[in-house]
Amino acid sequence: MDLINPSPILHARKSARRRLEPCEVVDESARQPIDVLEVFEHLRDVTDPEHPYTLEQLNVVSEEHIDVSDAESYVRVQFTPTVQHCSMATLIGLCLRVKLMRALPPRFKVDISVAPGAHATEDAVNKQLADKERVAAALENPNLLSMVDRCLASADA
Repeated sequence: MDLINPSPILHARKSARRRLEPCEVVDESARQPIDVLEVFEHLRDVTDPEHPYTLEQLNVVSEEHIDVSDAESYVRVQFTPTVQHCSMATLIGLCLRVKLMRALPPRFKVDISVAPGAHATEDAVNKQLADKERVAAALENPNLLSMVDRCLASADA
């Protein structure tokens, strides 16, 4: 298989700051607000679909590109593919969305997008990732779901 980015630049991983479980809330008044660090901890170990490295190691996701409002129940994540022409960008975005859908309470609206100027077809990728019907259809595809699950396997461990 020809790799899109055969020699990605690896970045040092930050040490984990929290051990997270999926956000189960029995008593809403007793919970801690969800913040940027918690969202990043959920995403940091998602594996790149093409390489055996995490999205954190490849600097595809970072705390600086996550916006969270617990009070307004939204999470916005911008990611930066390793190359401008990455054909895996939509799959990476789908993996990030699925990870957060599985980890956060259902009250959260999750927006995933490519960082401005980070991809040659940024508008098209963002349009796909924002379209609920396309995301749902993608998750009904057994091959795509298998790829997503593979990318999330180490993050869920």
